[in-house]
Amino acid sequence: MAYNEFAYFYDELNGEADYDALFRYVQKELSAHGVTDGILADLGCGTGDLTLMLTQAGYDVIGIDQSEEMLGVLRDKADELRLTGQLLLLRQDLLELDLYGTIRAAVSTFDTFSHIGPLERFEQAIRKAAYFMEKDGVFIFDLNTPYKHQKILAGQTFDIEAEDALCHWTNQYDEATGRVDISIDIAYQDTGEHFRESFCEYSYPLDTVETLLERYGFRVAKVADGEDFGPVRPDSPRWIITAIKQYTQEEKN
Repeated sequence: MAYNEFAYFYDELNGEADYDALFRYVQKELSAHGVTDGILADLGCGTGDLTLMLTQAGYDVIGIDQSEEMLGVLRDKADELRLTGQLLLLRQDLLELDLYGTIRAAVSTFDTFSHIGPLERFEQAIRKAAYFMEKDGVFIFDLNTPYKHQKILAGQTFDIEAEDALCHWTNQYDEATGRVDISIDIAYQDTGEHFRESFCEYSYPLDTVETLLERYGFRVAKVADGEDFGPVRPDSPRWIITAIKQYTQEEKN
């Protein structure tokens, strides 16, 4: 899934996100498993606030996104921070990931892996991430929970006002597939232009996610609440998962 028009005011509409808390949690998890430097891929980096924080922390970051519009916003931010030469940006579909070498870690946040489904596509994305991961490499990613899709998003509409645009967000939940169909209507106040974008999110039982990670050589080290980074609760809207690669691709072969 690639954001297009939505990319240009994603940051305004995502303004309540606590990137500082997310960065602290991710860095703590990476350090806890011995990854304090080296090559790190941000899978579905979007407009890149976390990408830039990790770059400033000393990681050799590869920012990967399918949306050229999102990457364009990130390039502008990197230019402003004088980080352009320290950051590699790639436009790629995560199902066709090709990093031309191994990585020590990967992160993926703000529901990127929730957008990838259905399940066979989600599995392929995990397989691709695993293929490029070094032994003892760390994979940290979040997912919206079935609870969020069933109890928070299902049938709900949200109106969000940015500085120069209005966004009408609608959600329709399909219980049989665990899929939420999302439509975003964007109206620019100054120009009168109007755009519509549609995409889907999927959710899976946690044991299904853990089984797939183990299938491709990961050991699940930790699952936390993806909002407050504390223990998982029955009503947690998001999980954040830390998984450790148990072998290299060559060892497996």
